[in-house]
Amino acid sequence: MANNTMSGFLLVGFSEIRELQILHAFLFLVMYLLSLAGNFIIIIITTLDHQLQSPMYYFLKHLSLLDLSVISVTVPQSITNSLLDDGSISYSQCVLQVFFFTALAGAEVSILTVMSYDRYIAICSPLHYEIVMNPSKCKWAVMAVWLSGGISGTLYTSATFSIVFCRARIIHQFFCDVPQLLKLTCCNDYLRVIGVAAFMSLMACFCFTFIVFSYIHIFSTVLRIPSAEGQSKAFSTCLPHLFVVTIFVTTGICEFLKPATESPTVFDLAISIFYTVIPPSLNPIIYSLRNDALKEAFRKLLLGEEYIRRK
Repeated sequence: MANNTMSGFLLVGFSEIRELQILHAFLFLVMYLLSLAGNFIIIIITTLDHQLQSPMYYFLKHLSLLDLSVISVTVPQSITNSLLDDGSISYSQCVLQVFFFTALAGAEVSILTVMSYDRYIAICSPLHYEIVMNPSKCKWAVMAVWLSGGISGTLYTSATFSIVFCRARIIHQFFCDVPQLLKLTCCNDYLRVIGVAAFMSLMACFCFTFIVFSYIHIFSTVLRIPSAEGQSKAFSTCLPHLFVVTIFVTTGICEFLKPATESPTVFDLAISIFYTVIPPSLNPIIYSLRNDALKEAFRKLLLGEEYIRRK
């Protein structure tokens, strides 16, 4: 399998020990199913419940759709490879995986930026909220989010697979990771990929800075709220969201900009988990367990007329 003439690639994941492969498959399966269930629930209730049609829940629905998609690009393939003890992946599958992952990850950074702006307007300028975040502007914002993701995926994929892979096509990762693919070239073709990565990382840093400054303004406004309960509720919702955003953006940038080593460590694999698996699994928990409107809508969906009569 590990030769230059193979038509695809060989994914070398976490371990070659069979027991650890089964454990890895089980843990990934549990996280995938939890993410699948949580994001599906959010998509369903924000679509069906008429009281959850505000811009915040409109953006949240698209975030859940992105989370659902981005974790489905990498994790099922990794689970299958571990269970079958076969890390082979075809060239076309690798191309598609790189495209969809980079496109969805780019779109996720954009939607998180839009959501932070939505919260900023709602808390810091509530009188202008309906004008600034009207339905037409929200739809254009979401279209821009998906378009930015498509551009990101196209740039990364075209630059990555324009290089010549002249080394053994072994990828020390559980998915087709762009930094690991760059190790397979023996010439300077990868410089164009570095250029794309640097440009997209700069845009991600800009988005992250915008998110941080939005939350600084939000927190300064919240601190002026006389109610301690209101402050606690706002901080308990915003801080976990900011924490997950920080993990997603910083680990992604570190992975794409750090020099690729010949012998990847456990730390390298851990970083990749933090921007591929953790955010899609945590976002549904953060947005559902700490949101009374979502919990109420879920109970209404689950119990139906009985819950309405009880209310």
